[in-house]
Amino acid sequence: MAMKQLSLHVVGANHPNADGSNRRFEILLCVPGEPIELVPEPKNPVDPSAIAVVSARHVQIGYLTADRAPWIGSMLRNGRELQAVFQGATQPGAAIRIGFDGEVPVLPECDRKRHAAETTEEVDFWPDELPQDD
Repeated sequence: MAMKQLSLHVVGANHPNADGSNRRFEILLCVPGEPIELVPEPKNPVDPSAIAVVSARHVQIGYLTADRAPWIGSMLRNGRELQAVFQGATQPGAAIRIGFDGEVPVLPECDRKRHAAETTEEVDFWPDELPQDD
């Protein structure tokens, strides 16, 4: 039976993008289930197999790990249909979920429950009012 979905780590979040944008900040803006683009970088001087991971806002959030990038890259080169979504922030960067061969990626149940709990929490911080300037 062929694998239909897989979660993968995204690394390199601490490095700035060439345009100066901050990858960690962009990861904080990402919502679980949001589309992610995988962009091969065959001219990358460090690793020609590198696969950049780009948010729905077209900001790079990192790279697939070096052990998975060649495998995913070969699928992309061979025209295999892959869909990816943001799964969540992690210590090294982020996690994404990939669906293979047209399969729509579905977040694991534990991630869906965690995201639902985070979005329904009541805000217990209210900033002080600022006095008017004279």
